[in-house]
Amino acid sequence: MAAGRPLRIGIFVFDGAEELDVVGPYEVLSWWAQHLRTDAEVRTFSQDGSGVRCAKGLCLVPDTSSDDLGPLSVLVYPGGQGTRALAKDPDHLTWVRSMRATTPLLTSVCTGSLVYAAAGLLGGRPATTHWSAFDELALLDPSVLVDTEARFVDDGDVVTSAGVSAGIDMALHLVARLDSVEAARIVRRGIQYDPEPPV
Repeated sequence: MAAGRPLRIGIFVFDGAEELDVVGPYEVLSWWAQHLRTDAEVRTFSQDGSGVRCAKGLCLVPDTSSDDLGPLSVLVYPGGQGTRALAKDPDHLTWVRSMRATTPLLTSVCTGSLVYAAAGLLGGRPATTHWSAFDELALLDPSVLVDTEARFVDDGDVVTSAGVSAGIDMALHLVARLDSVEAARIVRRGIQYDPEPPV
C-alpha cells in the first residue's frame, strides 16, 4: 500500500455468505480502523447494494454496491454456501478478475477461495479453505497448492484462510501486516480474542 494513502477495505457480502466469515474480519478490521488507524476505512458491499440473507438467516444491509464502492486497497471475500453459485457465474467471475487487476491485496475466508480458484486467481499458488472443501478447491483448479494445515496462507497479493473462525486470525494477520504486530495485539486484546475452547 502506498504510504500516505488511505486504506480502503471492502468486505463483499452476498446471499448465503457465512455470518462469521463476514462479521469476524469486520470486527477486527473496524476495531483497528476506529481505534488505531484513522486513515483506514472498512466498508461492506453487495453486488447491487441490496440487502443479503446470510447462510443461517442473518440479514445484512451493506454500505454500498460494487459499482459505487470505488477503488480498494484490500478485498475480503467471505465463504458460505452462496459461493457455489457465484463460482459458476461467468459475469461474477469477470468482476472478480477485474478486482484482481485493480486491488493490491485480495483475501478470502473459508470457501471464498473457491470463487478465486474458479476465476483463475489461484493457479500454481498455495491456498487454503474450509476443511470440508479441500477436494472442491482441487477440482476447480488442480494446480492450486492446497494447504490442509494452515489457519491462513499469505502468498503476497493473495491471502486465503481456512473455515469461519480462521477469518479472525487472518484479519489479525492483516493488521500486523498493514500496521504492526503490536497493533494486532492491541486489537486482539480489544476484542478479547483469546481462544481456549471449552470442548
